[in-house]
Amino acid sequence: MINTGFLHIIDILGTFSFAVSGAFFAMEKKLDPFGVIIISFATAIGGGTLRDVLIGNLPAGWLQNATAINTICIAAIGSMIFGSWLKKFNHTLFLFDALGLGLFTIVGIDIAIAQNFSIGVCIALGTITGSFGGVLRDVLLNQVPLVFRKEFYAMASVIGGLVYFLFDYIRVNDDLSKIICILLIFVTRLLSVKYKLGLPAFYTTQKTP
Repeated sequence: MINTGFLHIIDILGTFSFAVSGAFFAMEKKLDPFGVIIISFATAIGGGTLRDVLIGNLPAGWLQNATAINTICIAAIGSMIFGSWLKKFNHTLFLFDALGLGLFTIVGIDIAIAQNFSIGVCIALGTITGSFGGVLRDVLLNQVPLVFRKEFYAMASVIGGLVYFLFDYIRVNDDLSKIICILLIFVTRLLSVKYKLGLPAFYTTQKTP
């Protein structure tokens, strides 16, 4: 199933998307340039690092991949230089984060498939790859992680992962299924925020007097 050439392209795009997302979040918190770069790195490599640690793929992939490091640096520096221009486009930060979620989820799933894990474990590792970098970013910036908020975040990864395996079962072209599932995760995330879709909350909020 795994196509290393196409997967490498997806990995680079995911790294770039999450690095830009991290940089924008950091700039919103008015961090200095060093802080912006650190948050970009944490966002871009957090999920993949945890995945590699869990499956024993050490040292972690980004430590052996100069392309990933260069991509993050370019994305962070570019965001600082062109950030004021990019912010003219509404929801830029959110779009980069949603795109990174879709791209990295598929990367994580394919790496897990190469290790011959079960479908459930593959989807879990894909979800971790897609979402943990954002968790680390939000924790470092002292805010509640997006993955724990009301709208679908990790669930978008799960939905995309299930469809990915369905496509594999019915023999859809692998590269095509990757593209469709990335877009599915991306669109699911967008629609969940637009229409406030999420899992039911099992608590009640109390109104303050």
